[in-house]
Amino acid sequence: MVIGVVKCTEENLVALVPQVATKLIKDEYQIVVESGAGKLSGYNDELYESTGAVISSRKEVLSKADIILTGTSIPKSDIDQIKSNALLVGKFNGRVESELITNLRTSKAQVFSLDLLPRSTIAQSMDVLSSLASLSGYKAVLTAADEFAGYFPMMTTSAGTIPPARVLVLGAGVAGLQAIATARRLGAIVEAFDVRTAVREEVQSLGAKFIEVEGAQEDSAAGGYAVEQSDEYIAKQKELIHETAVKADVVITTANIPGRKAPVLIENRTVNAMKQGSVIVDMASASGGNCELSKDDQTIDIDGVTIIGDAKLYNQMGKQASLLYSNNIYNFLKYILKEGKENLPYDSEIVSQSLLKTEEKSAVTA
Repeated sequence: MVIGVVKCTEENLVALVPQVATKLIKDEYQIVVESGAGKLSGYNDELYESTGAVISSRKEVLSKADIILTGTSIPKSDIDQIKSNALLVGKFNGRVESELITNLRTSKAQVFSLDLLPRSTIAQSMDVLSSLASLSGYKAVLTAADEFAGYFPMMTTSAGTIPPARVLVLGAGVAGLQAIATARRLGAIVEAFDVRTAVREEVQSLGAKFIEVEGAQEDSAAGGYAVEQSDEYIAKQKELIHETAVKADVVITTANIPGRKAPVLIENRTVNAMKQGSVIVDMASASGGNCELSKDDQTIDIDGVTIIGDAKLYNQMGKQASLLYSNNIYNFLKYILKEGKENLPYDSEIVSQSLLKTEEKSAVTA
């Protein structure tokens, strides 16, 4: 069986790194990689060839592979070249209807979007969102520290003592927890907010203060994500965040609601009241932003407050991100192909939730 790897056109990410290609080749798969697919991630063609993989053109990979691996996007012209009933695996933001999702649903391939995987124990080793979010949370703190014109830790100098930076992290999911841990390692005073009271102990175990508003709505069926809150709760939440953020040197926001616009947590009035030299890193900028003023993929200055909008900070760590993403894909393939490509476990929630179904495919797999 041939596994093909095509270049990710929107990220510094490759869906299969040489180390993982070696494991698949040992499992008796043939690996065909588009020339230059790993270049931006630090993996050149020679590294793939040294594993036994074949370097080929994009057209040949698309037309010959039984399983095609990619990142977040693939053009319709490419989708049309994929052979019937091949498997296409990526992370296509499947919760949001788009032209890409429409094209994928009408393709001849069986398309799996790994961002749709359930947040379950069995799927943990395949969880691409958690893998990349952890890298982004780490990078968010380093980005903020680089932009912040001061120390993160307390420093005692001959000229006096400089107090530690105050960091506020909004959202204590995977990215937020990694941001907390990284900021604490750098010596900052860290506070964190999340509507999910269940994360309080995790936040506190990392050495941060957990701030909360009573009366949050929670849903165990939300898979660990936050859910929409009442208007009364939102008003209290915004006031508490405003009071905390204006005292902070750095604010890192990570709050997302899958398939919906990100909640606005940092309002214009808050930015205007923050100290000059403060930094906001908005990791929800691609879905509207947690900061009212942030712009995706842009760094802006509002009266001395720097706002960095970047939902894919892991792109700055392409080599490590690709390794984690590849391992997630390897674990996914190992699971769904355990009985062969013709006997996928459609009754498993891992397959049923990640498979982008058309009406025709739904009838076949029901």
